[in-house]
Amino acid sequence: MNATSAWLLAVNSKLNSPGLTAVYEQQAVGYAFKVYLIDDSCWMVVAWPKGSRIAFRLAYSPNDQLELRKVMEKDQNITFRIASLMGEYEAVVRLPVGEIPVLRFTTTLRAAAPILFPFWPRDIVPLGAVSSDKIAEGEIKVSQVGTRSGQLYFSLTRPKAGSVLYLQNLTALADYNQQTETSAGDTVGGEWPEIGFALPPTLKNKPLEAGKTYALSDAFIVFSEEVPADEGAMVRQYLDLLAAVYLELPKPATTYKNWPETLQKGLTDLTESPGCWSQVNGNHYLNAYVCDYATPPEIMVQLAVLLPLLDYVEWSDGQLEVMKKIKEGLPAFYNEEFGTIMRWHPKVADKMEGEEEHKKPMVMDSWYLHHPLLNLSRLALKGDKVAEKLFLDSLEFAIKVARHFNYRWPVFYKMDTLEVIKAETQPGKGGEKDVPGLYAHVMLQAWELTGNKRYLAEAERGALKLQGLGFDLFYQANNTSFSAGALLRLYKITQKEVYKELSYLCLANVFRNVKLWDCNYGYGRNFPSFFALFPLNDAPYTAVYEEQEVFCAFHDYLRQAEGVEILPSLRLLMAEYIRYLVDRAVYYYPTMLPKEMLSDEVKTGEVDASLWIALEDMHDGWEQSGEVGQEVYGAGNAFGILPRHYMQVEDEPFMIYTDYPTYGFSPKKHLPARFRLAGDARLNCRLMLVKTDKGKMPEFTVMLNDGKEPAKGKKTKEGHLEFTIPGDSEIHIKWKAL
Repeated sequence: MNATSAWLLAVNSKLNSPGLTAVYEQQAVGYAFKVYLIDDSCWMVVAWPKGSRIAFRLAYSPNDQLELRKVMEKDQNITFRIASLMGEYEAVVRLPVGEIPVLRFTTTLRAAAPILFPFWPRDIVPLGAVSSDKIAEGEIKVSQVGTRSGQLYFSLTRPKAGSVLYLQNLTALADYNQQTETSAGDTVGGEWPEIGFALPPTLKNKPLEAGKTYALSDAFIVFSEEVPADEGAMVRQYLDLLAAVYLELPKPATTYKNWPETLQKGLTDLTESPGCWSQVNGNHYLNAYVCDYATPPEIMVQLAVLLPLLDYVEWSDGQLEVMKKIKEGLPAFYNEEFGTIMRWHPKVADKMEGEEEHKKPMVMDSWYLHHPLLNLSRLALKGDKVAEKLFLDSLEFAIKVARHFNYRWPVFYKMDTLEVIKAETQPGKGGEKDVPGLYAHVMLQAWELTGNKRYLAEAERGALKLQGLGFDLFYQANNTSFSAGALLRLYKITQKEVYKELSYLCLANVFRNVKLWDCNYGYGRNFPSFFALFPLNDAPYTAVYEEQEVFCAFHDYLRQAEGVEILPSLRLLMAEYIRYLVDRAVYYYPTMLPKEMLSDEVKTGEVDASLWIALEDMHDGWEQSGEVGQEVYGAGNAFGILPRHYMQVEDEPFMIYTDYPTYGFSPKKHLPARFRLAGDARLNCRLMLVKTDKGKMPEFTVMLNDGKEPAKGKKTKEGHLEFTIPGDSEIHIKWKAL
């Protein structure tokens, strides 16, 4: 067992005192809940049906003697009013109900004086068996990193009691963080057995105000009697527990964003701003960042913008001259000597000064080979012959590299010698662990394009290397998400259950790296951040490019999952991520933000706050954003969203918009528009009939689920019609002109 502090030993001893009397006790869903007042703390002790216990602290006032003033019960809520030297505490406990038991406790403090918090102990004590004062042994599987979700997922292994997912609703702490100028990052975690949430210390000498009430905790805890026996069981449990908590979690409201207008502004700036472009050998290439002329053109950047543009032109049935400009420059990236596309444009790669270890002509970042191949294969499958040749001609090199590294890729290697330049992300952490899944995706595309079963065999070899990686699989969000889709496809092709389970593993890694809270302090008050996703497992900011690609990958996964039995928790979480991304993503554009929150120092290129080109990075509320740069290769943001969320009806003055993904829409004249919503019926999404000209809108009838349930909408000030619809609904829309 790990070493413990004298504080924890004292708490454990007191909570195991034979004469201890509960001030409140209750049974719910097979669990026993008892509340104790012990000197300076108020504890809720929860006992599993088999007897093992865990304690959660509801209130704390150091070196004090708490006094229980009142206990009130109403519905499922029990309110404890507690007096302390620091002020008046109110702890509201909501006992669990339902199949998956979720406990919630919310603690507020009305400060009696200006108060500083130089130290705050963590709020969970794993007590163990009733008859023993030995602290339980356990294993932490997930904890908060940086400003990700305030989560802690762990199992009690001795005595073998079960598992817990603890999620602190960090949104509720905004007043505390604002007043004390502290961050909610890295507040949930610890080392076993001292685990849980601890208030961030007030290091800037900014106290809570006397007479004002602050939320100090808003915790959601879900219990299971299962200790997962293997990786697959662990993943399924984590996703199911996370979805159960998510259903109970307070969620911010969303608003409709005018993505058609945003797309046009972004398209104008992308095509017309000189800072977005460079020229080499008479061809035009997109810069990675606005005014980044020092870095040679990269093939990944060109294709990362081209594919969303293609989505848009297919949706709009139009043409974009800029696509031709990008395509003309692609063949120059092919290297005849090595038989593969290169990362950097070969004609100017030697101009790099090597200020970063990957900025050298022959150095390849492992995922940078496979991502462009994936996008070339998508173009090839749509009939682009130039892309097909570049893709097929590069496959042998990709297979050679995969076999050389035994399908476990380092971070950086040399293209000419395959010498490893950087083996691991951090010492002992391994290389880019999700690349086997990305490789599998590339090989599946090759199999689909050619019918050659050799590529299918390569896809399986790569995919199986993801086994056993647990929550360490994630290297980069978009690649992990693409891997999930490839694995689901492998499952559908082979009917081997292992691939579906591995797709769950990839997605669990993605949801571990999201932010299920809204940063409403500091600069964070200027933009929504609930359900934002971090690009790397240790990145200090969220990033537009990875978010946009994960958004597209989730759409694709849900489409692939039509008719396939997958975890309901995944359908719920993926649809909700998409819903919030559609609401949030517009705030990556600096035009939507106050200038004072934009960084004065920019790592790469320049930031032009008047351009509708997205910032790469959004930070914690006390940090300025945009310090990495204005990301041209994140320009696919709007071009990915609009075709997936706006449904056009031929020759009609409106579009149909939803913020959930949809299935089966097929617009036909004079027939009802029919489609099905993704998601879960326990949560709602937005459906809008969006006015597209100055004339009158038709009269609409919107029916749900085979016409059995009429939906009532409301008119917006712009003339649109807005509806709130349960997820997983079947929609029929009829109309007639006025």
